[in-house]
Amino acid sequence: MTSTTFRSLAGFNYRMWAAGALVSNVGTWMQRTAQDWLVLTELTHNDAVAVGIVMALQFGPPILLLPVTGYVADRFDRRKVLMVTQATMGVLGLLLGILTVTGLVALWQVYIFALLLGCTAAFDAPARQVFVSALVERENLSNAVALNSASFNVARMIGPAVAGLLIAAVGTGWVFLINAASFAAVLTSLNLLRRDQLHYSARSAVGRGNLIEGFRYVRHRPDIIVILVIVFIIGTFGLNFPIFTSTMATVVFHKGAGEYGILSSIMAVGSVTGALLSARRAHPRVALLFVAAAIFGVGCALAALMPGYWAFALSLVVIGISAQTLTTSANSVVQLSTDPLVRGRVMAIYMAIFMGGTPIGAPIVGWVANAFGPRWALAVGAASGFAAAAVGVYYLVKYRSMRVRYARWRPYLTFGGRDQAESDLATSEIEIQRGGPV
Repeated sequence: MTSTTFRSLAGFNYRMWAAGALVSNVGTWMQRTAQDWLVLTELTHNDAVAVGIVMALQFGPPILLLPVTGYVADRFDRRKVLMVTQATMGVLGLLLGILTVTGLVALWQVYIFALLLGCTAAFDAPARQVFVSALVERENLSNAVALNSASFNVARMIGPAVAGLLIAAVGTGWVFLINAASFAAVLTSLNLLRRDQLHYSARSAVGRGNLIEGFRYVRHRPDIIVILVIVFIIGTFGLNFPIFTSTMATVVFHKGAGEYGILSSIMAVGSVTGALLSARRAHPRVALLFVAAAIFGVGCALAALMPGYWAFALSLVVIGISAQTLTTSANSVVQLSTDPLVRGRVMAIYMAIFMGGTPIGAPIVGWVANAFGPRWALAVGAASGFAAAAVGVYYLVKYRSMRVRYARWRPYLTFGGRDQAESDLATSEIEIQRGGPV
């Protein structure tokens, strides 16, 4: 199991990248926790709508900047792009930390910093996602994507809990300053990479039509379209965890910053488990996304009904496993089955939809939490999971000829064909075995 699950770590470049990214991700989760707590309890009086606005400003730019960010990810040196974006995010954390420590911070300033961070992340996300393919061999890409998710969620396990303790001990401002310092780790790792061992794919030719080439490619791929639809539904209405956990902790269970941080860390336990399970799979399956969406809906419904703090915390493990299985599998399928010449633009579309639904959903979910209570906000998340699963069933019926058969009064499913993503993955595997191009 160890060699299968962690095989990407055998390469120096991936090990170096993973080490720097882990430190930076811990700082990022510390800042996210501190930012939500600052807005919810220090700059407002438990205003979930304000938290939703911050999330909207932070995750909205990927949609607005989509043509440019995808083009940059495909045309420029991704290592250099990441050095610029990571350094910029470190500076933004430093400035927000100084304002908070000195007592000058105001809600409008947090809104501006969230918007600037979102603009920077819009360029960072597609470049970072595609850069992974340069760190490992083609056959290890799915494993590397899953391990990236595991690292991100290990940081999610550590960061919020540490942030909660630091907020109680020294205040939110110092958490922002520590996050700013953490970016030095990923910048150092990018500098230490062995550039002669990077696996760069061919770059697309320069042309005006390149900005919409990614959309043209996706239009003819129903398997990618259904993944994007599912990611949009759950990303918009289901992955609003800062609103869910912060309002449940403060409004329903009347807990403080430490307990709020613990909730995020417990959810990350499930997320890490889901990522490691995904890392063991040689090839991700599209159908797995649909099952994970249904389980996500069940998990949110259970969380909404939990009577006590610790029962609610345990239900977050189910949500974490299902959400991470869905997002990691979606990311892997899209990357592995997409032509390398347009992979950056397709991943920019993916990341824009994944993060860009938040500006729509977060204020709505925040309003539901304010008007009807946090439990009803979780019910919205549950509905998104069930709706996404229904979309998956429609895809399987139309494109995979899924049918229900009965044998001795017992139902079972049959499929009439292989979807495009699995066909592309199988073709790539044959090419690898033959030593052909990938």
